[in-house]
This record gives sequence, structure tokens and C-alpha cells, in this order.
Amino acid sequence: MADFVIIPDTSSDLTKDLRERFDIPDYIKGIVYFPDGHAEPADLDWERYSPKAFYESMSNKNTLYKTACAPTGDILEVYEKYLKEGKDILAIVLSTALSGTYQACELVKKELLKKYPERKIIIIDSLRYSTSLSLLVIMASQKKAEGATIEETAEFVENNKHCIHQMGSMDDLFFLCKTGRISNFNAFFGTLIGVNPMADFNRKGLSEVLAKVKGKRAAFDAVIRYMKKTVIEPEKQIMFVAHSNRPEAAQKLRDMIQKEFNPKEIIINDVGMSCGVSIGPGLCAAFYHGTEISENNEKEKAIMNEIITQQRNKK
Repeated sequence: MADFVIIPDTSSDLTKDLRERFDIPDYIKGIVYFPDGHAEPADLDWERYSPKAFYESMSNKNTLYKTACAPTGDILEVYEKYLKEGKDILAIVLSTALSGTYQACELVKKELLKKYPERKIIIIDSLRYSTSLSLLVIMASQKKAEGATIEETAEFVENNKHCIHQMGSMDDLFFLCKTGRISNFNAFFGTLIGVNPMADFNRKGLSEVLAKVKGKRAAFDAVIRYMKKTVIEPEKQIMFVAHSNRPEAAQKLRDMIQKEFNPKEIIINDVGMSCGVSIGPGLCAAFYHGTEISENNEKEKAIMNEIITQQRNKK
């Protein structure tokens, strides 16, 4: 059985310590365009900028960054490095709803297989981004560590990508709306002071707002209630709490999840630069494995509507 490597891209938010821990030897570096016009490779490890400084630069909403997928030449260089070592490649990349990364990787795959016909390259459209992609990659790594082949690991990822949930609060939707990363933004556009849009993924690979909740306390209560309805075997899971310059809120949410579900581990992480451009400051959300996302989010909307009703009746 040939060895294989798992290679994500910079939208995965996997910092060096996590990549080393879960045997992720490399990643594809997308491009970030800065407000002054210069461009740099997205930095997963925050070596050039701190998360705090990066997100604070966006606070007035006048400072806008842009992103682009990695050049095909850069992708080819990374992939060929491992093919030369006799290793196959399982690439798990940013949702096609948001980027052309998947298509670029497929083009590179086509070219490289002409040169290395004995090797295997499998490219998976994760239909996820940011920390949800982190979790999916880690789950794939765990599957590989159990002895699964590249095909078995790829099948596992395909079967589970719609089971990766996010739930948490955003201060507002300005950056998500600006960059088209949320599907039903027309109904929720704008900044409403103290109102937290609560979103999960849909089957198209976008975030979908399920409800608006007044106040952080009610928002975090809704997260826990929502997780109770959607999480599967939390005690066996590694979960994430991700934030964009909201460390205190992330610690509070982490403590609430630990108390309620006692998962195997909860990792707090900063949303990486590549996705942070489109998310902006103010996110604090849980990421976990659970029930499969339904068509048009019908089940998830019903769950959230029930939660909102319960909160109102409690008052």
C-alpha cells in the first residue's frame, strides 16, 4: 500500500503545531492583497502579523483585504515534491462556493499525472472553510493513522463533510456580506448593535444565518442548545472554538462546551488570515461533528426556531 500525504490550503487555519501534531506536512498558500495594493502569501502561522493587529486593522470597515487562490505553479511545486518521494496526495481544499482553488488543483493534478502516472492524486471539495476545514482535515488524518488507504480516507471525508457544523455568534455580517460568504445575507445585512447572527453551513458550502439572537449570553445559550440537538458522541471528539479577535468570548464558550459535553479535547484557535479577510473581527463559534446538514437547512432552521421560542418563553 502506497503512503500518502494530506495537503489542505491556507483556508484551513491549521497552525504549525497542529500540522505537526496531525501529520500534515505541507499546505497550499493562497494570496492576500493588502489595502495598499501589495500581495503576500497567506500566513497560517502568523509569523509576520499578529491576529490582534490584523483584525484591529479591519475594525473601522474602511480597511479591506482581498484574497486569491494560489498560482498553479505554486500548487504544482508542492504536489510534485511529494510525488517525487513516491507518495500519493489527498488534497482537501476550500469550498468551491467561495474559491477557484479546487479547479486550480484539478488542473495541476491533470498535468502531474502525465508525468507520474503511477501515483494517485485525489482532490476533495470540502464545501467548508476556515476552522470547519481544520476539523475535517484532522478527522482525515485520524482516519489515515488508523490504517485507512487514500481511497478509504477520501470516501470518509466525502461522507462526513456535511456533518461538520459551526455555531456561534458574529458581531455583524459586514465582511461576510461584502465577500459573498453567506447565502441569505439580504435578510440580515447591516450592523444591529447587540444582535448576533447565528449561522451554520448549508449543503452548497456557504454559511447560512438561521436566526438572530439579542445579547452574547443568549447567543452562547443558543449554541449549547443547538449543539445538544446536532452533536454526535461529543465525548469522543476533538472540537474547536474559533474566534477573530475575541479571545475572552472564545474562552467562555469553550468552558461552557466543556461543562456540558466533556469532549475529548477543545482547541481554541484564531481564524486564519486567508478566511479572516472575509469574516472580519467579531466571530466566536464552535466547530464539531454532528448530524448531516439537511437540504435547505430545513432541520437546522426548525431546531433554531425552537430554541428561540424557548428563550423567549423563558423570559
